[in-house]
Amino acid sequence: MYIPKANGISPLLANLYLHWFDYKFHRADGPYHWANARLVRYADDFVILAKYAGQRIEQFAEQTLQEWMGLQVNRDKTRTVKLHEPHAGLNFLGYTFRYERDRYDRRKRYLHRTVSESSLQRVRDRLKEMTRANQSFTPIRPLIDRIHRMLRGWQSYFSQGHLSDAYRDVDSYTQRRLIAHLRRRSQRAYKKPTGVTWWDHLQRLGWTPLQKRPIRA
Repeated sequence: MYIPKANGISPLLANLYLHWFDYKFHRADGPYHWANARLVRYADDFVILAKYAGQRIEQFAEQTLQEWMGLQVNRDKTRTVKLHEPHAGLNFLGYTFRYERDRYDRRKRYLHRTVSESSLQRVRDRLKEMTRANQSFTPIRPLIDRIHRMLRGWQSYFSQGHLSDAYRDVDSYTQRRLIAHLRRRSQRAYKKPTGVTWWDHLQRLGWTPLQKRPIRA
């Protein structure tokens, strides 16, 4: 799997350029035919998939991007990933792809797809921003409604693959931020009802964890 990156060009302009890269890739003399390779592209981000991602594919991509199009390849972000190797993974469009061993048959492996760590960090940062101390004046229910609206779009995008761990991560972080918000808003030490967990108490206040929300396309 070969992942080239163009440097110093806007996503919109790169998308226009890459239309012609797509064209050359699928021509009769392109890697689609002689390497049985596949090009997966979204706007200015793309990967080349092939059983054998050898030097010939790399030369085609770099010569087409640099010599034919006049772009500069970003060497720091361009790499070849061999997914069959242990611990190898690909981050693409917010997801991480890697092969994992099947829990029921150790001889088999399956392609595991989940939310990338960088995508998880971005949503944590957004939640932190929404629950900062300068938002202490916001009542808990309107704040929860805002968080729900933000996470609805996030969950709609991250709705494919193995997501239970990612959802638990976001739910755990959201719970901690909401607890901190309640404690800041209260002049006295905020106390939840006796015998009720924070998990249940926050849900009584209107919070619905990602793990309990239906995924909407």
